[in-house]
Order: sequence, then C-alpha cells, then structure tokens
Amino acid sequence: MNSICVSPKGLSGRISVPPSKSAAHRAVICASLSAGKSIIEPIDLSNDIKATIECMKRLGADISVEGKRLTVDGKGIFSVDKALLDCGESGSTLRFLIPVAAAGGVSTEFVGHGKLPQRPIGVFSECLPAHGTEFVTEGGLPLKISGKLFGGRFEVPGDISSQFITGLLLALPLCREDSEIVLTSPAQSVGYIKMTVDIMKKFGVEIAETENGWFVRGGQEYRPADFTVEGDWSQAAFFMTAAALGGEITIDNLDVDSKQGDKACMEIYAKMGADVTAGQDGSITIRKNQLNGTDINAENIPDMVPALAAAAALCKGTTRITGAARLRIKECDRLAAMCDGLSRLGADITETDDGLVIRGVEKLHGGSVLGYNDHRIVMSLAVASVKCSGDIIISDMESINKSYPSFFEDMRSLGGEFSVIMG
Repeated sequence: MNSICVSPKGLSGRISVPPSKSAAHRAVICASLSAGKSIIEPIDLSNDIKATIECMKRLGADISVEGKRLTVDGKGIFSVDKALLDCGESGSTLRFLIPVAAAGGVSTEFVGHGKLPQRPIGVFSECLPAHGTEFVTEGGLPLKISGKLFGGRFEVPGDISSQFITGLLLALPLCREDSEIVLTSPAQSVGYIKMTVDIMKKFGVEIAETENGWFVRGGQEYRPADFTVEGDWSQAAFFMTAAALGGEITIDNLDVDSKQGDKACMEIYAKMGADVTAGQDGSITIRKNQLNGTDINAENIPDMVPALAAAAALCKGTTRITGAARLRIKECDRLAAMCDGLSRLGADITETDDGLVIRGVEKLHGGSVLGYNDHRIVMSLAVASVKCSGDIIISDMESINKSYPSFFEDMRSLGGEFSVIMG
C-alpha cells in the first residue's frame, strides 16, 4: 500500500460527511428482503457497503447504482439454494447475514479478507445449531451453514458486539415461529440496536422490546420503502477532533436526534472544552478551544476511541478511556495501534486491559507511523497533524476505502495539505 505525508495545518470550513455506513448496511438488507423496489439514498460506495450489496445480489436481489442512489428490487430473494458470500473485511456484513441466510434456508459459504476470518462468530455457533442451522467451521472463516433457521428462545450475552443481536433481529421475523431474544447480561452499543429496530419498522417489520431483550413475531414480511440515509457520526468525529484542536468546521448533514450511538461524541468533545453548537439548519459547528482531559466510558461507542484518543493526546491533563476491550479484535488491535502511533509522535500514552490512559502534551512532533491497514487508525493519526511541529507519514492510506474513500479529499477542502508516497 501507499503512504501519505500529512503537513501540520489547521482545518476550517464546511463539509458533509458520508452517509451512515451502519444505517446503509441495514437499509440495503431490509430492502433486499422486501418484495418490490426500494430507493436508498444517498449512498457512499465504501468497500464495506459494496460487500453487503454484492452479498444481497448473490442471495437474489436486483440492485443497481446511479450516482448516490441505490435501487433495490427484492423480488426472488432466497430463490437461490446455495450461495458463496464474500464479506470482504466487513464484520457487519458477516454477522448480519449469517442468521439471515439461515432463515432463508440457503446453504451458504462465508469468506472474508484481512482480519475478518479471525473475528469472533462464536455466539452464532452456540445458539443457531439448536434452531435448525448446521455450522461447519474451524472457529472463523471460511464458514459453511446449512439447514433452515426456526424461531424460539435465543439467550445471548449483552456484552457481545451488537452486530450479533442485529443479525438475529433482521432474520427472526422471517421464521414461521415467534421468537424471543433474551439477554443474559446488560447490552452494550444499545444505540445500534435501536437503529436496527427503527429501520426495520420503516420496512414494515415490528420488534417489541421486553424487560430483558426483544420479542419478534414470526411470519412477518418486509415491505419496500424509500429510505434516506443520514450522515455518519463516526466519520464526523475525525473532523470534530481536527476542529477542536485547531480550527472551525461546520458539518451539514448530522441528525442530533439520531439513533447512532456515536452521536455521543458531540457531548464528549463539549465536555473536553471544545465549542460545539447545533445550528437550526441541521448543521453542527465545532471550534477550537482549550481542551481538558476527561474520563470516557467507551462501552457504547468503541469506534470513537481512535479519534477521541487523538484529541486527548493534546488535552491539558489526563484522559482515561475505559470499556474498550473489544477494540483489540477489530481490523487491528486499535488500542495498541493508537498507543504506538501517538507515542511515536510524542504523546504520553499507555494501554490498559480495556482502554488507554493519556496524559496530554502541548504539541506533537511529527514522524513516521503505521496505519495498520485500519481506516480509523489512519484517519485519526491524520487529524492529529493539526497540532504537530512536523509532517506525519502514515502507512496504508488506502485502508480509508473501507469506510470513507473521500476522507483526504474532504480534508484538502478544509485546508489540509498532504502528498502520496507510492509504496
């Protein structure tokens, strides 16, 4: 892969961030499970979204792209008996579609790339076989499933990735029987689960929350719908960090009433001391200010940790990030990666079992760092350049294509300066 050399420049201006990847995954699947045509827009063809689109096409949906508009015709879904689904590096695609394919009785082989074959799927291998689905796996990918999922009672721990619960919620309405998802411990990343329920409702499927989980009525049918994808708070966080450290940025397409859990970053940056205001036109503006260390529980916002760590490295005082142990099994060990990268730039940072302790410094000094082939690591280290005394050279720049292909273009539009170093 190529590297990128980012020069220290304050970023200011106005942008729109990509549409929410989390919402788009869910909408594409719901539309594909509907009998009829749906329009989903705007859509950003990141590698993860491409993976979900291609998998749903292999399961029978007719999907076409024109600019930022996706047309999905779900007729004939599950008309196939067998499918090979390449999930790329997308954990959402894999964990959403294992139970969905099982509910359709499709004999499916799942494959993936990067770190995805090693990421956990054990929750499904423990609960789905008791409900009609046979698993053939050595612990990860490739995974082969067969049989047809039937409903009933599903007991799952709440401290797993919410992607497992979303996968069950998407699949169980397709079963004949009613189902109950029962959490054996408190749920994490609840915002993402609420997003799933909300989007399913837009496509005609009802989920009832219970005291310890959710009740899913069987025999439901997804119905086509036109769906507008809101802006992605997790991508906005990178430019919120840049603005808080040295600039003023207005982001136009964020919904302050969003179900996205990562919306919490707005409150966290304000708690750190950044000037954060919501405009009447739906925009969010972040202005630089003296930042102060704070305590951050990341159980419900693990994807925010890299961007928040970059900001915390330049806060006055100490920031303690906890509840982020799941970051060790993402595209890379993100706790170790951010500790390594920021340390190379002069930050005072140490790892804990489930987080980071960051003692802020006035300025970073630049240098060469590893991107670890992880989109969030590359983007977080890139915005740290705002308060560096020298250039930052970051490896694996193309990893941004997983979620935010236009990141560096947007950075340039705000005054960023960089050059590509061919690898």
